[in-house]
Amino acid sequence: MKHDLQRGAMLLVSATFFTALLNALQKLTGSTLPALEIIFFRNLFSLPFVLIIASRTTIVLRTRNFKGHVLRSVIGLISMIMVVVSVTRLPLAEQQVLSYTQPLFLVILSIPLLHERPSLQRWIAVCIGFSGVVVVALGKGLLHGSAAAVPTWAYLVALAQGAVGALTTMQIRQLSATEASTTISLWQAILMTVMTAAPLPFIWTTPHMADALCLVSVGAFAGIAQVLQTEAFASAQVSAIGPFAYSGLLWAALIGWFGFQEIPGLAMLAGGLLIIGSGVWMLRGERPSKAPVATEDVLTTVDEARS
Repeated sequence: MKHDLQRGAMLLVSATFFTALLNALQKLTGSTLPALEIIFFRNLFSLPFVLIIASRTTIVLRTRNFKGHVLRSVIGLISMIMVVVSVTRLPLAEQQVLSYTQPLFLVILSIPLLHERPSLQRWIAVCIGFSGVVVVALGKGLLHGSAAAVPTWAYLVALAQGAVGALTTMQIRQLSATEASTTISLWQAILMTVMTAAPLPFIWTTPHMADALCLVSVGAFAGIAQVLQTEAFASAQVSAIGPFAYSGLLWAALIGWFGFQEIPGLAMLAGGLLIIGSGVWMLRGERPSKAPVATEDVLTTVDEARS
């Protein structure tokens, strides 16, 4: 694989920008529209972009593990719902920071699900990362029951989304043993669209013109982000450009500040540095042989988040 660090980094930073934009739009629409309706349009309008990615190789829907795709899509759908719920109620930057706990949960879940034995370095990184979560919680007074405008459960949902996102990544790794990454991506987009379309007649809320435009943009931005991520990890080694994925915090903070008047506090910034630092440490410690796995994970998940 050709290694172009500058191109890969720029593409990945651009991908995180579009992810931050779609989260902002989900925040806008989440207060008036059901989460499942938002996710339906997100998957529907991102499907053409998934097809663009798949067309680079061979579009294959034939699968040896349809049940695995269904299970992966169900858990992925739960993760997306948790993102919409949390991003609607939390400041964008704080939701983004808590989504970065996914690598930490990945280490923990790898023990019972993949029978791995994490190194001492990884355990130290996990401890540092979760200490960052505590710092964020202390800054909001959550551990003392004094969260002002934001309910404590919203923070717990954002944190739990990191665990669910890690579980999704585990399933991707298992599916990757027999399935191509493009096959996983296609089935994810198709199944999630069908799953969210089924309850629409019972929860449908007719969006206003502004909301409708936001819904189309959410799907388009999700698709664009996925294309950019795919190109980024096809341009450079994962271990080299992976840290640039954390630029999403900068975009989330800026959009939250200028778009929603959400000014990040010192505790959020300090906790974010601890969480991101632990993730970068683990990423830098990855062996080159693991890069393809990480690439396939990125091909099939956009937030991570995740988003």
